[in-house]
Amino acid sequence: MQYLSIIFFNIVAPILLLLLIGGLLQKKFSFNLKAMSQLITYCFMPAAVLLNLYETAIQPSLIAQVLLFILFFIGAQMLLGHFIAKLLHLPRQEAAVFKNSVVLINSGNYGIPVAQMIFATQPIGVAIQVIMVIFQNITTYTYGLYNLISTSKSGKEIIKDFLKMPIIYALIVGISLNVLHITLPQPIYIPMRYVADGFVAVALITLGAQISQIEMRAMFNKVVFISCFTRLIVGPASALVVIIALQLDGVVAQSLFIASAFPTSRNSSSLALEYDVESDTAAQTVLFSTIVSCLTVTVVIYMSEILFG
Repeated sequence: MQYLSIIFFNIVAPILLLLLIGGLLQKKFSFNLKAMSQLITYCFMPAAVLLNLYETAIQPSLIAQVLLFILFFIGAQMLLGHFIAKLLHLPRQEAAVFKNSVVLINSGNYGIPVAQMIFATQPIGVAIQVIMVIFQNITTYTYGLYNLISTSKSGKEIIKDFLKMPIIYALIVGISLNVLHITLPQPIYIPMRYVADGFVAVALITLGAQISQIEMRAMFNKVVFISCFTRLIVGPASALVVIIALQLDGVVAQSLFIASAFPTSRNSSSLALEYDVESDTAAQTVLFSTIVSCLTVTVVIYMSEILFG
């Protein structure tokens, strides 16, 4: 219990504080959240991803292990979301939002900051989370988009949208610099380091500002509860089964287990809003899962230390 409180106050509480600051600032100043989100997507996150991959030694065998885990884990989440939606007899649009809430994880502006706090002395743990972000983005703009608008966008348009994401190019450049042992010039490295160091704070403050605009009273309904239980409880449980089946251990297993416990991605809400598909339910799920994750992620971090630390 004492160790759980240490994890909460050292890792989760700082996240909560930044979320609270973001919410209070949003209430006071009404930021342009779209502009802030674009700043993260096109500036802070690419810099953080590029430098993390640039500075971390990543073995090909590690990438293969992570990709195998992602394949089985995301596949299991897709099947789970589909069968639960059928079991609940949800209407088509609500079922689409439910399935996205189970499969799409906030690996970016929630997952990476958490990983940077936990694995401050083990950069491989953060590198694994970066790989998870890439595949979550791929899943979002394929599976997630297909669920919502399977007839209104062509495959070519989806690929075009995906290729606009700068994190893809940050991934390529970061790995290339690492593999080829190319040193970034100081006039480039120093400002990029400044931007990367600001990513955690800006991402969490922005997330706090976003969820502060969601109506809290409306989120207490059956679909939201079941969605969050599936995402935050069943998700890590299925990840643990995959990790054991693949015989993963150490920092790799710990990082992947923790990565499976993050709340529903804000992208699931953004897509639902953009295409006008049960956007209120999607936003409520993001808020509720983010709040509850403060407890569940604490427990999963604790379990990861016991099982794989």
